Amino acid sequence: MFTTLIVQPIFNLLALIYAILPGHNFGVAIIIFTIVVRLLMWPLVKKQLHHARAMRRLQPELKKIKAASKGDRKKESQLVMELYKEREINPFSSIGILLVQIPILIGLYIGISRLVKDPQQIIDLSYPALHNLAWMKELIADISKFDATLFGAVDLTQAAMSSEGLYIPALIIVAAGSISQFFQSKQLMPQDKEARSLRKILSEAGRGKSADQQEVNAALGRNMLYLIPGFVFIIGLGLPSALPLYWLVSSLVAIVQQTIILREDVEEAEALVKNDVKDETVALAEPEAKQPMSAEEASRLRDEQKNAGTAALKSKKKARRRRR
Repeated sequence: MFTTLIVQPIFNLLALIYAILPGHNFGVAIIIFTIVVRLLMWPLVKKQLHHARAMRRLQPELKKIKAASKGDRKKESQLVMELYKEREINPFSSIGILLVQIPILIGLYIGISRLVKDPQQIIDLSYPALHNLAWMKELIADISKFDATLFGAVDLTQAAMSSEGLYIPALIIVAAGSISQFFQSKQLMPQDKEARSLRKILSEAGRGKSADQQEVNAALGRNMLYLIPGFVFIIGLGLPSALPLYWLVSSLVAIVQQTIILREDVEEAEALVKNDVKDETVALAEPEAKQPMSAEEASRLRDEQKNAGTAALKSKKKARRRRR
């Protein structure tokens, strides 16, 4: 059931790209497959990124709530949930993209694992409709034509670390994938200069001071920024390098997508600042323009106009006398 619903559809998309790709390079097919998958998930990715952006904007207000609660955890949780409801933020919405990516990763892992053990699986796992493609017909006739490399230089069926020793090209892919995973996570991490380390929080808790659960969770999140890439690196060492290649490309595409959304966030913030300055300028100018004139000022203005008229009349009379 899992093979039919998850593994085969994912593997067949990869097989289709591989079969119609000029040159029929398996590594390039994985790169294109990863980009296609990330683009198909763009609506979900965009929603997750907007959620992350909204959470970053809420940090100042969350700090105010924490200060106003004065250690009352129940009151703080209630105020936080009210704030989420007011801003229409679902704190669990970011889980959606994980639920989509996990089956893709599992399906890709199973498909590639079978392919590594037996290249014939590219025929056996693919749908009959794909068998009509010209390159698939050639593979059916001679499976030795299957090229499981990246540009002919990296064998994607080999792991970075195996009983045969260390495979440097695969190790480079694994390391690059871990580094890109770090920057992908760091890009979305809320910046808090006043944040304390988990060690300091737990140290104070050990001395009898009550630990703030929200602060503990934030500290754990910052630690995960380093733990997840490390975990990806360790796991990736023993996997066929085709999977770390998928992780690497997926993280790089994600960084680009996040940059686009975060740039929109900066432009939107700058536009809001400009509008605020414009509104304040208009608000300051309008009272002066629309301020009503007092009776005393009106009388003074009439006298000035009258005197100006008299002076103009005298000037005209003098000019006539001179001409005579």
